[in-house]
Amino acid sequence: MAEYKLGEVEMRFANLIWDNEPVSSGELVKLCEKELNWKKSTTFTILRRLCDRELFQNEKGTVTSLVGREEFHAMQSKQFVDESFSGSLPKFLAAFTSKSKLSEEEIRELQEIIERSRER
Repeated sequence: MAEYKLGEVEMRFANLIWDNEPVSSGELVKLCEKELNWKKSTTFTILRRLCDRELFQNEKGTVTSLVGREEFHAMQSKQFVDESFSGSLPKFLAAFTSKSKLSEEEIRELQEIIERSRER
C-alpha cells in the first residue's frame, strides 16, 4: 500500500506528472529542469522513489499515475484524520472549527456531503 505523505518538493514533482500525464521520461526531465531546476539524475531518483511508493509508474519510458490527484488527496486526508484524531471525523471538525467560524456556504456544502453520504 502506498504511503500518502509527500514533502513539498515531492508534491511539486507529483503535480508536474499529474498535470502532464502521460508524459515521457525525457519530457519529464525537461519539465523538472525548467520548473524545479533539477538535473536528470535528481528527476529519476525522485521518480523511482514515488514509483516504489506505488503512486506512479514508468513503463517503457512513459510516466503515468497509479493514484490520481483527487484519490491521493482523499487518502492523505484520511490518513491525517486516522493518525491525528483516531479516525474521528467529528473530532477533526471540532478541532478545525474551534479557531475559525464556518461560513454559511461551507455549512451548506458540508450538509450536502452528509446527505450524499446517507444515500450511499
